[in-house]
Amino acid sequence: MKCDALQMDLLRDGPAFRKRVIEVLSKLGENGHLSGSVEREGERTSSVLLLLGEFSPRKGALSEPGIILNKRSQSVRQPGDLCCPGGGLEKLDNFLARLLAVRGSTLYKWPGYCQLKDSRPSDAAYLSLLYAAALREGWEEMRINPFGLTFLGFLPTQRLVMYKSSIHPMAVWISGQKRFRLSSEVERIVRFPLRALLDASNYGCYRIDIPSRIKGKLERESADFPCFVYPVEGRKELLWGATFRIVTQFLEMIFGFKVPEISRLPLILGRLDEHYMTGAADNNGRKNNRPPGP
Repeated sequence: MKCDALQMDLLRDGPAFRKRVIEVLSKLGENGHLSGSVEREGERTSSVLLLLGEFSPRKGALSEPGIILNKRSQSVRQPGDLCCPGGGLEKLDNFLARLLAVRGSTLYKWPGYCQLKDSRPSDAAYLSLLYAAALREGWEEMRINPFGLTFLGFLPTQRLVMYKSSIHPMAVWISGQKRFRLSSEVERIVRFPLRALLDASNYGCYRIDIPSRIKGKLERESADFPCFVYPVEGRKELLWGATFRIVTQFLEMIFGFKVPEISRLPLILGRLDEHYMTGAADNNGRKNNRPPGP
């Protein structure tokens, strides 16, 4: 199933697409869907950037809107997975959040922020903190320029039961920046055109061979997961898990797109490494303790 006429119109018109995203996500803020300043007991809080922008999907092709992800390196948990840049909250984020709450900031320019600040000031302060954490992590991981981003809104919270953590996705549009400087946590950058993500033929059922010692820690008993598979620079990249849920939820909210039932998807076989949940050991035999990716 290819993109329909309405979807293609949005993909051809960058300003109209961004306007649509802002309108939809502003309504989410009006309805009070931010989790608030109190997380579940013992739960780690993370914030990530759903990074949207225009790029050429292949050499010589015209630029088109898509999603920019990073691929986790072998030195961190969930190596090889695709994820949004981001991570856990740190003390510095409280200072950065105060800067975002002032008039003229990238967050203040979002139409839903002033209304949120007037109606639910605690949620507005919490949003500032979450966005600050996502910006800091984006700079640390990929050197994302925070001044080149337009805040489009936040998406519903994702919860990872096996990691006892919550993930707050922040949708942003990146302008101008084409190159990134990667930290040791990131193997490479992966870009997916929205047009490809809206094509049901690019989805599959990811059947994972799970080592017995980590099987009991998964959120679900089944080893079958919906996934998205797409060739990038001669390699087939696979998106699954919480980042898959973030991306496909965004597609449904903005375009009305729904992933086909998993029983109807072609089978793709895979296997988790025994160190998938913990990360590879460094030269001194110590485990990398970076927070789990979405």
